[in-house]
Amino acid sequence: MPFVLVVVGTSLGGLSALRIMLQALPGGFPAAIAIVQHRDRSSGEALSRTLQQESRLPILDVEDKELIRPGCVYLAPAAYHLLVEPGQFSLSVDPPVAFAKPSIDVLFESAAEVYQSSTIGVVLTGANRDGAEGLAKIKARGGFTIVQDPRTAECASMPEAAISKSIVDRVLPIDQISPLLVTLCPPC
Repeated sequence: MPFVLVVVGTSLGGLSALRIMLQALPGGFPAAIAIVQHRDRSSGEALSRTLQQESRLPILDVEDKELIRPGCVYLAPAAYHLLVEPGQFSLSVDPPVAFAKPSIDVLFESAAEVYQSSTIGVVLTGANRDGAEGLAKIKARGGFTIVQDPRTAECASMPEAAISKSIVDRVLPIDQISPLLVTLCPPC
């Protein structure tokens, strides 16, 4: 079964990592990409505008009940958890998880439940353990897991936590993650 959803989680140092990752993805990338970047609740749409300058794919700030479309990049809005439902996203105002809102674990766990082996989970640079539990759930449901090499991360805590929680499929420097995604999800 082809991969239909790539979920990405990042925190401290994430803007730089996301720029590198998105620059290397082709315009015909067939899977949808959902990103949780820990950020201040007042950040608004600045992140999507900044990342759009680096991407051939459309960057969208998710709205509640937004349909999941192939070839689009979806950003979790500040102060909301992003969840995956069959064919769409939903937003939640539940309390922070692992001190984070949006929470990477919430996104990853819901993606694993809905898309199971059709999910790719990616943990990038970050300063806490958010994402480790969710990435383990993606792996347990048959999905593919990638972690940024902690030696190349601005902050190694999140990648190290993800690696210590479960066996991941690949640990790569940031500049090798997108080429692998293109191999796993060949452009149309």
